[in-house]
Amino acid sequence: MFTTTPVSRKILRDQHVRRLAAILLLLLVFFAVIKPKNFFGLATWQSMSIQFPEFGLLALGVMVTMVIGGIDLSVVGIANMTAIGSASLMLAIAPAGSDPNAGYLALIAAIACSLVVGALAGAFNGFLVAKVRIPAILVTLGTFELFTGIAIIMSGGKPTSGLPPQYAEVMASRVFGVIPMPLVFFVLGAIVIGILMYKTAFGTKLYMLGSNETAAQFSGLKTTSLIIRTYTISGLFAATAGLVMLANYNSAKADYGSTYTLLAILIVVLGGINPNGGSGRLSGVILAVVVLQVLSSLLNTFPQISNFYRPLIWGGVLLLVIVVNQWDRRGNLTRLLRWKGKQ
Repeated sequence: MFTTTPVSRKILRDQHVRRLAAILLLLLVFFAVIKPKNFFGLATWQSMSIQFPEFGLLALGVMVTMVIGGIDLSVVGIANMTAIGSASLMLAIAPAGSDPNAGYLALIAAIACSLVVGALAGAFNGFLVAKVRIPAILVTLGTFELFTGIAIIMSGGKPTSGLPPQYAEVMASRVFGVIPMPLVFFVLGAIVIGILMYKTAFGTKLYMLGSNETAAQFSGLKTTSLIIRTYTISGLFAATAGLVMLANYNSAKADYGSTYTLLAILIVVLGGINPNGGSGRLSGVILAVVVLQVLSSLLNTFPQISNFYRPLIWGGVLLLVIVVNQWDRRGNLTRLLRWKGKQ
């Protein structure tokens, strides 16, 4: 007999999770009916699992900052800066024609360099927010331009390509010949966030900080340290996304993923994370990632719909979700449903 755990019951009670699950089901049914050849093709799902980890990892980083009532608009800048830095480092260690061992050494050095630089960039954001007391939206908007400028200077505004083949051999490989490596990175990232947020005191403190920063301070929480660590985590996830983008494109450029900032924020808000902090679940964010990827793949099957409409669609959906959430939070939706039930 099927039973539910306390955690699963909490997830099922979350209105955002239920809403997204219903939307996903409808999208899948619509996709299967309208484009059955694409829907039932393995290549379609493999393509999806290669694409969405790029912005999915960025969304996980933005999620933790939004839980504390902040935001990180610099994630794409960090991703491209670290990707270009890693690519340049690999080319220095293993130029064309190098021994395979040099290629694997370059791969290890690139990953380590990317994660360190991403963490430092995130910590810099956190320092400005926590210590200098600049609003997070202004800090990360400014550092987005800063990190993008650094990336342009490093690359000269041109794509950095010609990477050692060992990088794609590992980072773009498929586990058991079927599961793309980017999907593995996303799943591992989601597991790490899940453990941090729901199995450690750190996650509890983040929700407390997001609910009421003043009360958190009076409770003895080291809010400065918490904020810096939170933005460091976001920087780490942005750097990981940069490594995935580097593998997918086999090159790095300062303007890759230019729409991902909006997409990451849309995912987090659509997933039920309160922009003011203090509430929201990882399960909703993961569902939102899948919903938007399925919608994007469905749109790709209609060649008459130009990619230029994507920012319009994402921006419109983001505004709609924010309006609905604010309206619902005031109890209007509950009152409407009760009124309908009395009719």
